Amino acid sequence: MNPLIHINKVSISFFSDSIENRVVEAISFDLNANEILGIVGESGSGKSVSSLAILGLLPQKNCEISGSILFENTELLTASEKDLQGIRGNKISMIFQEPMSSLNPSLTCGFQVQEIILNHFSISNEEAKKQVIELFEKVKLPRTETIFNQYPHQLSGGQKQRVMIAMAIACKPKILIADEPTTALDVTVQKEIIQLLKELQLETGMSIIFISHDLALVSEIADKVLVMYKGKIVEQGKAADVFKNPKERYTKALINSKPSLDIRLKKLPTVEDYISNTLIKEVYSEKERKNSLEKIYAQEPLLVVKNLKKYFISGKKWFSKNESIVKAVDDVSFEIFKGETIGLVGESGCGKTTLGRTILGLEEVTQGEIIYEGKDISKLSKSEFKELRKQIQIIFQDPFSSLNPRIPVGKAILEPMKVHKILNSDKERKEYVFNLLEKVGLEKEHFYRYPHEFSGGQRQRIGIARTIALKPKLIICDESVSALDVSVQAQVLNLLNELKSEFDFTYIFISHDLSVVKYMSDQLLVMNNGQIEEKGDADAIYRNPKTVYTQKLIDAIPKGI
Repeated sequence: MNPLIHINKVSISFFSDSIENRVVEAISFDLNANEILGIVGESGSGKSVSSLAILGLLPQKNCEISGSILFENTELLTASEKDLQGIRGNKISMIFQEPMSSLNPSLTCGFQVQEIILNHFSISNEEAKKQVIELFEKVKLPRTETIFNQYPHQLSGGQKQRVMIAMAIACKPKILIADEPTTALDVTVQKEIIQLLKELQLETGMSIIFISHDLALVSEIADKVLVMYKGKIVEQGKAADVFKNPKERYTKALINSKPSLDIRLKKLPTVEDYISNTLIKEVYSEKERKNSLEKIYAQEPLLVVKNLKKYFISGKKWFSKNESIVKAVDDVSFEIFKGETIGLVGESGCGKTTLGRTILGLEEVTQGEIIYEGKDISKLSKSEFKELRKQIQIIFQDPFSSLNPRIPVGKAILEPMKVHKILNSDKERKEYVFNLLEKVGLEKEHFYRYPHEFSGGQRQRIGIARTIALKPKLIICDESVSALDVSVQAQVLNLLNELKSEFDFTYIFISHDLSVVKYMSDQLLVMNNGQIEEKGDADAIYRNPKTVYTQKLIDAIPKGI
C-alpha cells in the first residue's frame, strides 16, 4: 500500500545575515490513509516547522528546504503556488494552536467557514451556509444558527477551537494537521476535542498528523508516533511500542517529565537529567509532608478571603433596564498560610482568574473581605494599594504579551524595582538583576536581549525573575506553565519550588492541569461557576473526590501512558 504522503530526507534551514540555522535535519516518515500519526518533542524540536513545510507555508525569503514531500504524485516542495492553493484547506487542512489568533476578529464565525467552502466549490451562498450549519452540528457546537452570526470574542476557548475544526474539515480533507490543538484548553474540553477528532477520523477516514508536547494525550489518540529532538527524529514506531518500551533516553525523559499522579517527587526529572544520566528520584514521604504542613498551619494565616463576591453586569444597553449579572466569584472563603501553596483548579470560566485578579486589586470587590496580614485590603485606595503591590505579585500565563517588546528584558525587570525603591542605586539594582537571571537559569548577557530573542521557557523564567525582583510575600501563578512543553514545564516547576524554599514564598497556583496542581499544592480549591466546589488536602482530594464535578476533572486527565 502506497503512503498518502511520503516525506523523504527533508531538511529545513533559516538564514540570518548569511548565517544558517538548520532547524530540521533529514527527516523521513510516511503517513498512511486512515491513520493518526503523533509527533512529539519539545518546543524548537522542529515539529511545527515540518508541518508548515508540508503546506508550503514557510517564508520563501530566508528559508531553504531540501528533500522530498510527495502527496498524490505531486511534489509539494516544487509545486506552484496555484497548485498549493488547490491543496491547502481542500485536501490537506490545518488546525492551529491558538484559535483566537487564527480566526479573524472582525468577521463572524459562520462567514469565515463559509468563505472556505465558497473558495473551493461552485455552490450558492445558501447552500454553503447550510453546509456550515451542518459542520457546526458535526463538531457539537450549541446554538449553531446563533454561533454562525457571532464573532470569535463571543465564544469560549473550546467553542473557538470547534469552529477551527469545522473550518479545517469543511472540504473533507484527506489529511488534517492538528498543531497543539488543545494546549490552551482545560482538561474536560481537551477530552471532548480529542474524542471529536477520533469520531471525525472514523467517520470520514481522513488521516491526522497530531502534534503535541503532551505525550499522555498523544498516546490516547495516535496509531503511530515519531519523537523529534533538535530537528531530528530520534525514535518512531507504533504508539503502544514507543510509549510502553521507549528505547531512547530522550523519549524516556519526555514520558517522565510530567508530574506523577501516584507519587510526589521532591524534584521533577528533566530531559537534561536523563541525557546527562544524572537522574535521582527522591520521593517526598507522607511523614515529611505531614511535618512540613504542621509547621505551616501553626502560624496565623497570611491571607484570609471571607465571603468574597465579584459580580459583572452584562447586556446593559442605553435607555434599557435589561441587564444580566455574571457571578464570576460568588461567596468564596478560604485561608492561606505563609509558605503554603494553594492550588486553584476548575474549567475555563469557573472564576479562577477573576478571583486572583480581585485579590491583586485589579478588580473591585463587589462584596466580602480580603484580609492580608490582618488588614482588609479590599477597602484600600489605589495609592494605598500601590504600596502593597510589591508584596502581592503575579506570574502571567503568557510572558511574551506581558513583556514590552521594545525594551531589553533586564530593563523590564529593573523598572518595577525602581518604582518600588528596591535597593539604593541603579548600579546595585543591575547587579541584583544579574544575580536573579542566573538564579532562574539564564545568563548575565541576557540582560541586554529583547523578548523575541528567547524561547517560551526562557521568557517564562524572565517573568519569574521580574516577579521575585520585588521580594514579594504572596505570588499568584496564573496558568504560568500551561503553554510550556513538559520538559520546560518540569524545569519551571522545580524552579518555583526552589525559590519558594529559598525565599519563603507563598503561592496561589491557578491551573486547569490537575496533575501539575496536585504536584505543586498543599491544599486544593476546586472552583465551579464562581463557587468553591471542594477544598482540602491536595492528595486526599485526588484520591477521594467528594463531588461529581471534581471526579469529572480527574477523569479527564489523559492517562494513556
